[in-house]
Amino acid sequence: MGEALRLARKGAGRVSPNPMVGAIVEKDGVIVGKGFHEEVGKAHAEVNALQDAGVKAWGATLYVTLEPCNHYGRTPPCTEAILRAGIKRVVIGMRDPNPNVTGGGVERLRNEGIEVVEGVLENQCRYLNRAFIKYVTTKMPYVIVKVAMTLDGKIATRSGRSKWITAEDSRRFVHRLRSEVDAVCVGIGTVLADDPLLTVRYGKGKRKPIRVVIDPLLRIPEESQLLKTVSDVPCWIFHGSKVDLEKSKRLGDRGVRLVEVPDQGRGHLDIRGILLKLGKEEITSVLLEGGSGIFGAFFAPPDGNPLVDEVCFFYAPKILADSEALPLISSGRACFDMSEAMELREITVRKFRRDVLIRGILSCSPVL
Repeated sequence: MGEALRLARKGAGRVSPNPMVGAIVEKDGVIVGKGFHEEVGKAHAEVNALQDAGVKAWGATLYVTLEPCNHYGRTPPCTEAILRAGIKRVVIGMRDPNPNVTGGGVERLRNEGIEVVEGVLENQCRYLNRAFIKYVTTKMPYVIVKVAMTLDGKIATRSGRSKWITAEDSRRFVHRLRSEVDAVCVGIGTVLADDPLLTVRYGKGKRKPIRVVIDPLLRIPEESQLLKTVSDVPCWIFHGSKVDLEKSKRLGDRGVRLVEVPDQGRGHLDIRGILLKLGKEEITSVLLEGGSGIFGAFFAPPDGNPLVDEVCFFYAPKILADSEALPLISSGRACFDMSEAMELREITVRKFRRDVLIRGILSCSPVL
């Protein structure tokens, strides 16, 4: 199952909105077939592993990180391929979390006399597909907050400058994060301050996550890098009802996708509504990159239920020691006791050349 997990990770950034899945065919203690889900719309991991094994699959054991599908989607059911191949035993990492299909594959295989073992390395399998779990159970994308900070928690100077807090190797890693999500999102404040591209510029592959801007009043400059490159990488702007209609038409004519969402007062939009609209478009994961106002809106929405699932906090060995420098969150909720603090689990720490990355999942996230 560990080898199947390793194979599954090769599908990162290539299979959404499907899950990452790896499969191994084993016979008499020897691996005779390997496969993983390589790209959305193409064969699933089980089919690839069975094809790799060929006639050796007859009477063998199939290890697969996710319950085999038993329904027609973009491809035929994997249970049919398993039955045709003559597999006698199937070992599953986790059941399919989709409430409409969970257990269907297991039931079909058992009804056909195949031995099924469940829950092998289940926690690791769930962690691998945490974005998929969030998406299929809530209809909203998995939200990862990425922040570069000084040791005293500042994300920019009082003048709004943030280039560069972290070193180049940390910034390269951020491009890897971008390559594994469906969308990269910022608020209009970040666009006005930094004029970012928000593209994937390092690493392998052709991944082009959409760029999302939360811009209540449609203030985005028409000469911004985001708009200049919209023909190459899609740009979606979520805005409120009070916008310049002529500007809106000009942006639409340039290929920008404009989406109106309800205003919540004080220049804020309905963030939960934005996530639901993204989910309807099969956007399963979002990397949120700033700024402090948007972070506050996601961590502390009006209903009090955080909309963040995971954090990637990059700390640089720098201290601004300026009370007017920009903090991580400029507006949020009132907390009077440490028992009210949000907590992380599944925490990892990574040391770069100069910087440190602390990564973890919020305890309130539904994924684990």
